[in-house]
Amino acid sequence: MRGLMPSRRDALALLLGGASAAALPGWALAAPAPRIVAAGGAVTEMVYALGAEHLLAAVDVTSLYPEAARKLPSVGYMRTLSAEGVLAMAPTVLLATEDAGPPAVLRQIAAAGVQLAVLPAHNRFDGMLDRLGRIGELVQKPAEAAALAAKLREDWRASEAQVAGHLAQRQQRLGRPLRALFVLSHSVSQVMVAGGETAAQAMLVYGGAVNAIQGFNGYKPLTPEAAIAAQPDLILATTQGLEAAGGVPGLLRLPGLAETPAGRARRVVALEAQFLLGFGPRLPQAVRQLDSAFTEALAGQTAA
Repeated sequence: MRGLMPSRRDALALLLGGASAAALPGWALAAPAPRIVAAGGAVTEMVYALGAEHLLAAVDVTSLYPEAARKLPSVGYMRTLSAEGVLAMAPTVLLATEDAGPPAVLRQIAAAGVQLAVLPAHNRFDGMLDRLGRIGELVQKPAEAAALAAKLREDWRASEAQVAGHLAQRQQRLGRPLRALFVLSHSVSQVMVAGGETAAQAMLVYGGAVNAIQGFNGYKPLTPEAAIAAQPDLILATTQGLEAAGGVPGLLRLPGLAETPAGRARRVVALEAQFLLGFGPRLPQAVRQLDSAFTEALAGQTAA
């Protein structure tokens, strides 16, 4: 105990201003708690999962889960941040993934003295765990992050086992892997399909399907020719996109989709955007739900 207490002389010096606590033997000051602006639904979700939500000064508009996050001040959309909006929240840290921007705004924020904690997107389970560990360090909860990571690894094994069981059933039914097409529809005039190196493709694979459209990375506009050539057994969308398209009937009126096996069978699966594509701590749950939705969509039907 003696090593944890200052001597009378040191205590007196401290009171008189002749020494700082950091300079005294056995004394250590905890690092000040960060004041965080979180840009990205998944990073916000991780902060809450670690019990560090009290450190959040503001979030972006994709931070929809948990419900409490919606009550925090907003700095807009993570890809179109403004320096003024972020700095108005007086943060010490901007926590985001590499999808945040624009770059010039991030440079302005850093120049104002705000720490940029920009994490790689890495749309993989291991990448999600890496982000969780780094956020745990940032919010001074490394033990909690390690415990949550262990729980998520166990949950992930359960997800992989479920997908493996249904994968064999679908393979037997179709005679080949399930082909799925992810359609991103913000509006009727802005319809995109997902290619390689996207969160959507990663989720298709994790859920036990293959991307029906190949040959490019990122997103590109949907064309009737590409949709028909892809011949998807199933169409995957977000619930927000499906609503914007006018439900399943509206989605199937988009270029070429009605002429696909998925369109003819009206096989459309939709999950909430952040849940499906966010790669946050609910990832194992999202994979199980996607796998179940694929299985239910094919139940009792044989794709063309």
